[in-house]
Amino acid sequence: MVRGRIIRLSVRDVRFPTSLGGHGSDAMHTDPDYSAAYVVIETDAGDGLAGCGITFTLGKGTEVVVCAVNALAHHVLHKDLRDIVGDFRGFYRQLTSDGQLRWIGPKKGVVHLATAAVLNAVWDLWAKQEGKPLWKLLVDMDPRTLLSCIDFRYITDVLTEEDAYEEQMLTHGYPAYTTSCAWLGYSDDTLKQRCAEALKDGWTRFKVKVGADLQDDMRRCRLIRDMIGPEKTLMMDANQRWDVPEAVEWMSKLAEFKPLWIEEPTSPDDILGHATISKALVPLGIGVATGEQCHNRVIFKQLLQANALQFLQIDSCRLGSVNENLSVILMAKKFGIPVCPHAGGVGLCELVQHLIIFDYIAVSASLKNRMCEYVDHLHEHFKYPVTIKQASYMPPKAAGYSTEMKEESVKKHQYPEGEVWKRLHAAHEN
Repeated sequence: MVRGRIIRLSVRDVRFPTSLGGHGSDAMHTDPDYSAAYVVIETDAGDGLAGCGITFTLGKGTEVVVCAVNALAHHVLHKDLRDIVGDFRGFYRQLTSDGQLRWIGPKKGVVHLATAAVLNAVWDLWAKQEGKPLWKLLVDMDPRTLLSCIDFRYITDVLTEEDAYEEQMLTHGYPAYTTSCAWLGYSDDTLKQRCAEALKDGWTRFKVKVGADLQDDMRRCRLIRDMIGPEKTLMMDANQRWDVPEAVEWMSKLAEFKPLWIEEPTSPDDILGHATISKALVPLGIGVATGEQCHNRVIFKQLLQANALQFLQIDSCRLGSVNENLSVILMAKKFGIPVCPHAGGVGLCELVQHLIIFDYIAVSASLKNRMCEYVDHLHEHFKYPVTIKQASYMPPKAAGYSTEMKEESVKKHQYPEGEVWKRLHAAHEN
């Protein structure tokens, strides 16, 4: 039963020094410190439950997202949670259509990242109060209630609320692929070691970062393909490094390694560029995957309309939380495009597992060409970390959105006053 008036919203800047080990490095982001703006909302319900929400960042700039969360707080404080979820579409529009803040968006950039963090906290609290993991909360909703959470504005030319009035399905472990073997900053020895460990653990799908240097890419792709063999699945990720002609030329050289897809081959805003690349790579049997930096549902709509991608990658913290991701999942279903979420970042695996399980049970009912990214970093900082068995996500059982971090970890990694950052700054000064 949904209950309580929101009386407190706090947000903290939490950063992990992943750049020290090259974790998360790619052709465009060479020294990321995986970070999050971590939001906690509390009510006067007296049940001891709090809603926790995050949005993912790479270090610098997290403080800007924190400011944006605080700027949105007045839309949340003193609201009754029952009223929020009773008109979730209206509440979503209120957050994303603030008459002044939308000027520095709208529905994109820092303001939208902050919106995701706030809404993720609301969804977490709702699921906790219902005593269900978020995926179960979604699956158990009657279709009309579920659709009432979605803002269909700007996408009714491809999907209306009536179009989306849909069905039900079944549950299963969800196939995953690993990105943790082949970050661009890893040495060959590290790549080999991690790849061997992944094979031993039963992984069959691997992603390698490319885009900085063609000869180096060919050498690294050959190394990993030789290790995993011809029957395992290999994907490539350029992280927006190339111009459109360069992407086609580069991938024609890497085609010998039989990648299933090339991810983010060019600017995430270039819909027609993605369409050109997609068409050019069809004869090579290489698909295009993108979405982790798509601003909103409108960009996804246009990518789908332009036949610009073969694999759609939602992100649980880039879009406007569950609400907007639901609309994209439903559009992907209509266009027959598999959803293969992005999950490389702090807590992204924990969050997106709920969305893929919902997609499988209640929307797609298929695992064909579907898989979800997995990275093995930083799960130990979460109260309910993701569970992987036989290279598959297992449905989480704890109530909520799996967003709650361990308080000890938050305090240690809070920037700049946390113990970890004080020690690193002191060492840098010396």
